Amino acid sequence: MRSRYSAFAVGDVGYLLSTWHPSTRPPAFELDATLVWTRLDVERTERGGPFDTDGVVEFTAQCRAGGIRSRQHEVSRFVRVDRRWLYLDASD
Repeated sequence: MRSRYSAFAVGDVGYLLSTWHPSTRPPAFELDATLVWTRLDVERTERGGPFDTDGVVEFTAQCRAGGIRSRQHEVSRFVRVDRRWLYLDASD
């Protein structure tokens, strides 16, 4: 989760796509270049340990654009495929 947040912060679309599960991954997408990501707070995790095949991360990410601050709250699901964690989907 933290590596995906970092990829959003630096604009690394390739990394985001490579860590997205193929069943839900879009063919392409663009990041909003006006957003500056400033903080990540991981609020809760479920599973996601070394012997798990799935996990959940609830987080709030802070950002600003044009001097206006906002945040994104999400509950993300991840699955492990070939020893790699992949983002599956999210809910608010």
